[in-house]
Amino acid sequence: MHYNQSCAAKGNYYGSSEQPRKSGLLIRSMQRAAVNIFKTGSSFEMLVFAPGRIREHFHLDVKGTTLTVSYLPPDGFPRPDWILREYSRGGFERTFDLDESVDAENISAKYVDGVLQVSLPLVPGKQPEKREIVID
Repeated sequence: MHYNQSCAAKGNYYGSSEQPRKSGLLIRSMQRAAVNIFKTGSSFEMLVFAPGRIREHFHLDVKGTTLTVSYLPPDGFPRPDWILREYSRGGFERTFDLDESVDAENISAKYVDGVLQVSLPLVPGKQPEKREIVID
């Protein structure tokens, strides 16, 4: 399983007329949910840290060998006039490449205590291909 870094989270950027640029650079908003992945003997376990979200607004889709985890807040979601904002409860989208060792038909998920827990079971006896790359 591999994270597809080319598919960045959807989100706003600092630097608008309401918020000054910091050091002349655009700073990505915190709308991207942090993800940790670990492997057990029978699965990959993905933890998507997304506090303050509503379970029914998460979406997990598998298309081919790509897993997409996304969240779209409901219409009318309150947007306060922030004094300090270190994280967002807004929408996000993350994509991950699945290899043949993942049993995509039996992926399961639950949302507990602000963490979306996604279990990606492994196909028994299947190991992802490993190859060494020579550095010139």
